Amino acid sequence: MTHADHDTATAGRPEFFTFHNGEKAPLPFSRAEYDRRLAGLRGIMEAGNIEAAILTSMHGIAYYSGFLYCSFGRPYACVVTQDRAVTVSANIDGGQPWRRSEGENIVYTDWKRDNFWRAVREIAGGARRVGIEGDHLTLAQNAKLAEFLGAEAVDIAGATMTQRMVKSAEEIALIREGARIADIGGAAVRDAIRIGVREIDVAMAGRDAMEAEIARAHPDSEIRDSWVWFQSGLNTDGAHNPVTTRKLHAGDILSLNTFPMISGYYTALERTLFLGEPDAASLKIWEANVAAHELGLGLIREGATCSGICAEINDFFAAKDLLRYRSFGYGHSFGILSHYYGREAGLELREDIDTVLEPGMVVSMEPMLTLPEGTPGAGGYREHDIVVLGPDGPENITGFGYGPEHNIVAV
Repeated sequence: MTHADHDTATAGRPEFFTFHNGEKAPLPFSRAEYDRRLAGLRGIMEAGNIEAAILTSMHGIAYYSGFLYCSFGRPYACVVTQDRAVTVSANIDGGQPWRRSEGENIVYTDWKRDNFWRAVREIAGGARRVGIEGDHLTLAQNAKLAEFLGAEAVDIAGATMTQRMVKSAEEIALIREGARIADIGGAAVRDAIRIGVREIDVAMAGRDAMEAEIARAHPDSEIRDSWVWFQSGLNTDGAHNPVTTRKLHAGDILSLNTFPMISGYYTALERTLFLGEPDAASLKIWEANVAAHELGLGLIREGATCSGICAEINDFFAAKDLLRYRSFGYGHSFGILSHYYGREAGLELREDIDTVLEPGMVVSMEPMLTLPEGTPGAGGYREHDIVVLGPDGPENITGFGYGPEHNIVAV
């Protein structure tokens, strides 16, 4: 096709347009909650002399608008000025982004390359200083921003992350629901465990139970993205190892991990189990990890630092000569995140994070030890609870039992 042919083919087709198809859908939070979030973002913008914020990450857009996009290689945005908040979505999604956005929505077309940036420019106007998420905007898209807006880009990812780290009452209510549903998934997983079944069969039982409960308790939500990682034997050595078709054997160490997703909000339940009585070496490691878990739960409180909590658990493991088997940090924040988007890295229980815990924060306690094959007690051991720092102090909202008393499955 020649350039002239291309111009003829695209003549009369809009670069972007509005598509208000149907009625606005109920969102996971109230209008007042989104207004509160946008007010916080506009405060960040005012402090930085920023005229428009161009959010591009799934978590950034969903936090301020309610719309959780599905990229499939296409760019999306939420453009916020002092008087507008507009999601920018691809034509392939139809009217769903408008229905699921708290505010305005503009649809861009693919008749001509870079219509996304033309739509962004239309909303941002003549902004000369714009906020971006530097941990998400790619080099290619950053070059497009410079080409189409010619604006100075200021990274606001850290500031928006800090805003997300303190949860509202509405967010905490949704997180509580997630923890409740994670426990339901955990019970379904435990009930499905028996010799000869495959990891995938057990995982599907947990996922199905959670999705059924989400559909019952949250009928206005989009049912998407809940999952289970159920690992056995050698496969327990990594916290994020995918499910396989390995069949369960008597004596296996097992790792139960349920992750219900309600409107983009992640919660988790993680437990070590054994199929039959564990051997003495395994039981010793399991009990040590449970003791570290309980120590850590007692350390989560207002005024504690992430690094300080980490140091105390490190000392505990070091005294037992187990610190070398620690796999990762001891916990993290919760909210609008999942295994493929989002992270509030400023609220992780690690040596290099000095954030002070405060009311409204929600963190996990999840120590993990991994002993390699050939070592007595080999396998990955992990327990995971969710703690809300409320006005009356820390509250553990995970109900599923942990440790040998609860999680030895009879053969």
